[in-house]
Amino acid sequence: MASSSVSSFVLLRAGLPRAALRTVALLGCLLAWHLATVQRVDLGFITFRNVPSPREVAESAWALARSPLVLEHLGASLRRVFIGFGLATVVGVALGLAVGRARWAEDTLLPPLEVLRPIPAVAWIPLAILMFPSSEASMVFITFVGALFPVLLNTVHGVEAVDARLVASARSLGAGRLAVFGEVVLPGALPSIVTGLAIGMGTAWFCLVTAEMISGQFGIGYYTWMSYTIQNYADIVVGMLFIGVLGMGSSALVRRAGQLLMPWRAVQEAKR
Repeated sequence: MASSSVSSFVLLRAGLPRAALRTVALLGCLLAWHLATVQRVDLGFITFRNVPSPREVAESAWALARSPLVLEHLGASLRRVFIGFGLATVVGVALGLAVGRARWAEDTLLPPLEVLRPIPAVAWIPLAILMFPSSEASMVFITFVGALFPVLLNTVHGVEAVDARLVASARSLGAGRLAVFGEVVLPGALPSIVTGLAIGMGTAWFCLVTAEMISGQFGIGYYTWMSYTIQNYADIVVGMLFIGVLGMGSSALVRRAGQLLMPWRAVQEAKR
């Protein structure tokens, strides 16, 4: 019976394009959500009696889309996340390249960074409120902290993973330090850096939403939390879906930008 189910899934997977298969997967989740809420499923350890249905959420989303507040909420969150993520990109890549290539940087910069790395960005919120004169700056800082370490660590890993034989070959051909860095190290580390940027973008959204729930006055996180306080459950799900879509879309943009920076990867994948 199990082997038959697996075979059916394999045939379905082989017969559908990737886009169609992903659409079917999303529709399947939507159908399961609809059935669980309409039937008021109660399993004891989890219940859907108070969970809004997809129709209720769609109506709330349409109401929000027609409201003038939607642009203020979206604009505030997008501004904060891209400023924080942009700063984390510059600082994380610069520190990662230094730590990965210079022993002095590894000995002086890595130890304090390793101490700070396990601290969740959410734990920085009370200190950020004390450090920065405005809540806006504190939320950008929390977003920056959340995105920094995935970018930093993936950059270090990418630099250290560059084949030493490629570096030696470039030097044997007369390449100087800058040429080795620009022509060998940076292109070799770029796939790992792009991965870190995509992870960092997702983490930035998580940290931003948490910060907005605590100290924001506009933003998707603030909207979600206010919906909870007034017990508007459909709007809570709307806020969650906005966060998911925005996070997915921004991470996809980062990956797309990485593909444009690495045209040789597309050629390699096309040959497979």
